[in-house]
Amino acid sequence: MSSKANGWRWWVWPLRSRKVQVAVATVVAAYAAQAGFELSEQTVMTVLGVGVALILGIAHEDAGARKSR
Repeated sequence: MSSKANGWRWWVWPLRSRKVQVAVATVVAAYAAQAGFELSEQTVMTVLGVGVALILGIAHEDAGARKSR
């Protein structure tokens, strides 16, 4: 039973990262637009832009936290 739990943890552990969570949400939104959901081009570009900005902001914050240690 514990090996099964460890197997799930192996697949899910990247989702603990904020950068991965934002990247997954951004990709899901872009894929939804590509798959035919009625989203305007402006909405897709906004989601992608915000996703990129959040990932860069989190990376910058993480780098600053490492430097201060």
